[in-house]
Amino acid sequence: MTMKVLYGAGPEDIKGYDTERLRGEFLITDLFAPDAVKFTYTHVDRLMIGGAVPVAKSLTFGSGAEIGTPHLLSAREMGIANLGGSGTVIVDGQGFTLQNRDVLYVGRGAREITVASQSADAPARYYMNSVPAGADLPHRLIPRHEARPLELGDARRSNRRRLAMYIHPEVAPSCLLLMGITDLADGSIWNTMPPHLHERRMEAYCYFDMAAEDRIIHLMGRPEETRHLIVADGEAVLSPAWSIHMGAGTGPYAFVWGMTGENQEYNDVTPVAVAELK
Repeated sequence: MTMKVLYGAGPEDIKGYDTERLRGEFLITDLFAPDAVKFTYTHVDRLMIGGAVPVAKSLTFGSGAEIGTPHLLSAREMGIANLGGSGTVIVDGQGFTLQNRDVLYVGRGAREITVASQSADAPARYYMNSVPAGADLPHRLIPRHEARPLELGDARRSNRRRLAMYIHPEVAPSCLLLMGITDLADGSIWNTMPPHLHERRMEAYCYFDMAAEDRIIHLMGRPEETRHLIVADGEAVLSPAWSIHMGAGTGPYAFVWGMTGENQEYNDVTPVAVAELK
């Protein structure tokens, strides 16, 4: 297991960032590698983002040495989304089978996690979000069909989409983590439209199910002074509470969203009119 650390930045800081610096602070490009477990620890609400792709062997992790705790989840909870082929996740001896688009909630106190694929020809692709937790809740598998869907957007504005809530008080409770998957309808390109801010929560996006030649133009920054990131398949974007987060794709795509902060109120947002963006 490897761990990269990002310290975060404020809205005034990024005014002087060039493309390389902006990408280095907010874009995670090396999540998924064969037979490796990779984590990035950000000081933005102490979110950890991880990726694991077991191909030739199963992968085991759980040590908390790099974050100063006995185990990785001694004081944390985690969501694991399978974005690839069928696989299994074993948490302290308890096994779960995850199909594509299934999500596993792992409660605080888990000591050892092992991930595997059912076939090396179609390996599982595990994407993980972990945040500090102040309560012990049981592990729970949330299959794709148990997620709560919300139909959003307007086809005339090219932003029709289905948002599926997985780790959410209305589906599977957690301490502070929220996690779900959004799919764009055929012909739509815009996500999270209209844009908004949520001062009390940060968010991370992981874009996936994209063709190799396609890209997302992800807009971030303050509404009055936006910046952009060009994002490829399997890359994740950090979105601090002070930043908008919205994007448009050059082809079909989906994304996993994860949030943490002061509350779990999904609608606790401040909308921003598109006409106000600069």
